[in-house]
Amino acid sequence: MSMIRDLRAAVRPSRPALRKDTGGYDTTRDPATASAVVDCAVYRDGARVQTPQPLTPHEAMRQVRRDGGFVWIGLHEPTEAEFSGIAREFGLHPLAVEDAVQAHQRPKLERYDDSLFTVFKTIHYVEHDELTANSQVVETGEVMCFTGQDFFITVRHGGQGSLRGLRHRLQDDPELLSKGPSAVLHAIADHVVDGYIAVADAVQDDIDEVETEVFSPGRKGTPRGTDAGRIYQLKREVLEFKRAVSPLVRPLQLLSERPMRLIDPDIQKYFRDVADHLARVQEQVMGFDELLNSILQANLAQASVAQNEDMRKITSWAAIIAVPTMVCGVYGMNFDHMPELRWRFGYPMVLGITAMICLGIHRTLKRNGWL
Repeated sequence: MSMIRDLRAAVRPSRPALRKDTGGYDTTRDPATASAVVDCAVYRDGARVQTPQPLTPHEAMRQVRRDGGFVWIGLHEPTEAEFSGIAREFGLHPLAVEDAVQAHQRPKLERYDDSLFTVFKTIHYVEHDELTANSQVVETGEVMCFTGQDFFITVRHGGQGSLRGLRHRLQDDPELLSKGPSAVLHAIADHVVDGYIAVADAVQDDIDEVETEVFSPGRKGTPRGTDAGRIYQLKREVLEFKRAVSPLVRPLQLLSERPMRLIDPDIQKYFRDVADHLARVQEQVMGFDELLNSILQANLAQASVAQNEDMRKITSWAAIIAVPTMVCGVYGMNFDHMPELRWRFGYPMVLGITAMICLGIHRTLKRNGWL
């Protein structure tokens, strides 16, 4: 039971902080290194086997087959040529290998004879001083995992989502690592979902900011609204978030509920905790989508009301100006017989009557809320 109690502390930090110094990007791989292999190590009895020189995947697997344990290989954006040798060494299925190299896959779980192939979408929140119509809110990457009886291979795509910190935390818990590759799979699933929780909280702040702007009062107590482009851009980013979260629900349910030969029973029950957290994030993301729909509709309705207000004012002033226009038009026709044309007070009387009519129209329209 001590291993069970320490499981969460080993694989889950308090909450992954949004890194600003490197933009969340991986800095573990040496750009001068041509190989896609980030790390390759053998783990036996819950500890990393120390070697004088870094192991190649072939050497690591030879040690495992000779002395036991399992090998964990981490790769970053391998080419087909770089991955083909590893695929042959570990007997990976060609379809899974093709998906791992090409990337842009939906989260999924596929079972083959001697391995499990799992795809996770990683989400990174992009820091921004101000949300604009062109702001990128979330950035996605992929972590693909091959889980075998004595090996675990991760293929990572994208500039963020480094697993080096997770590897170090697992190495500090020998009791957990002694459970084999399935413990690493659970740790990665938990790490990815914790990232979703952190991003969901940050996106919630952006939505709250937009919602406040839409419904905050402007001049004369009327809502001032906001740019519809900002709301639409935020909705697109939430949709990207949704594409990462929703398809992962079913794979985690399978990992937590269905017995599998490659998943240790002591580890499997803790996939339920990850599945519960993912379900909560999914509900949040679905709520974000519906809330943004309502905010966008409210913003468009406010724009329509503002346009109607402008049209009412224009129409009101046109009605007022129509009276003197009509009077001046009548007197400008230059007829010989015009009413009071040669009367001394005819001109001021006509101006006075015109002004009184315009004033009456103005008061009536203002009383009815048109002005």
